[in-house]
Amino acid sequence: MKGVNIFLADGFEDCEALAVNDVLRRGGVECSLISVNGTQYVTSSHGVMVKAHKVFIPGQCCDSACEDPCEKDFMIFPGGMPGSRNLAECAPLMEMMKRHYGEGGSVAAICAAPGLVLSQLPSLEGVHFTCFDGFQEYLLSKGAVFEELPSVVSGRIITGRSAGHAVSFGLDILAAIKGEEAAANVEYSMYLY
Repeated sequence: MKGVNIFLADGFEDCEALAVNDVLRRGGVECSLISVNGTQYVTSSHGVMVKAHKVFIPGQCCDSACEDPCEKDFMIFPGGMPGSRNLAECAPLMEMMKRHYGEGGSVAAICAAPGLVLSQLPSLEGVHFTCFDGFQEYLLSKGAVFEELPSVVSGRIITGRSAGHAVSFGLDILAAIKGEEAAANVEYSMYLY
């Protein structure tokens, strides 16, 4: 899938979706919030209703070409429950993620989503990751290496630990897309120094 897209299912963690969206937009990255609910409206795990930019329709790629993704094309999966589980159970979305990653695109997930969503990638041997405690076994069983850090970059996979680290996670995604200087500028503008 081309572009930078944050996928939302009912029960997503507010901070992990919207703080990342905010960081990326501050850095000049156009990203879209994509609902997997069949409607533009998605309800967060804290009862906040958000209107997504687009609706994921299986067989279509959200008005973007799916061919030839590069490492700057990101599919981003926020955590939260049951949002992470709802994303993981969306079979067409998981198939698209596998194809996207297999063809050179990047993926990012935070909190429960690395365990429930990214664990569905076919090969994770040696990949370093972080996630919310209790969800690491899904990836460890596939040969991945767990690190208790706010955010971990491992090739074309970026993972975040929890809602409290959503900005760090977003900054790592921004650095992967626009470079370290762009990420440092946003960090400075948000007084995160």
